[in-house]
Amino acid sequence: MTPSVFSVDVAGLARHPNPVACVVMGRRAPLAVIADDGRRIEGDVLIIRPGIEHRIDCAGGLTAMYLDGLRWAGRDPLAERLDGRLGALARDGMDLDGNAQLELRARLQGRDREPDGPFRTLLAMLDTEPMNRMSQLDLAARLGLERTRALRYFKATTGTTFRGYKRWVGLQHAARLIVAGELVRTAALDSGFADTAHLTRTFRNSFGLTPSAAIAGMPTIGR
Repeated sequence: MTPSVFSVDVAGLARHPNPVACVVMGRRAPLAVIADDGRRIEGDVLIIRPGIEHRIDCAGGLTAMYLDGLRWAGRDPLAERLDGRLGALARDGMDLDGNAQLELRARLQGRDREPDGPFRTLLAMLDTEPMNRMSQLDLAARLGLERTRALRYFKATTGTTFRGYKRWVGLQHAARLIVAGELVRTAALDSGFADTAHLTRTFRNSFGLTPSAAIAGMPTIGR
């Protein structure tokens, strides 16, 4: 469950829901997360709840860190500022400090809510094998639960549906391939998408911009 980190020099992200909990930081200026009803939360470093439709104003660009598998229990239904120690951990985590990423995850989730070892192994398997065709029945067998209970447990533990998490893993894999220089079409097929249009549509719905716009605005990996 290593977080994915990327930076883009764009003025904003279109309306979208994050597939997983996401920490965002303005690269050169504070940013704002805006809900459909116009509610606005501003700050230097923010964490956004997964599954909530929003757009982002970020005139100075942004760095985003996606915390796969995190069941964030924050109070605000949209987003919250990360200040003090949490803000410092987020900044260090975006600089790819693994210890900071682990501590931030533990503080946000609470140690009593962390998934157990077998479940972490399951997530790691999905993360490292994006073409894995693990079915709902496979999931149930690995967890030792009836199918419906296994699906509920997965969502309760990660905050994301099993199907949504597998789609997210494919998106991450495609993004890495594109950054490495692969054609979008090749990245799409290698990550389990039907074609370029399928990947582009899913990418925009998940991140608020197209793959080509993301790569064009990505001067560096990390920050």
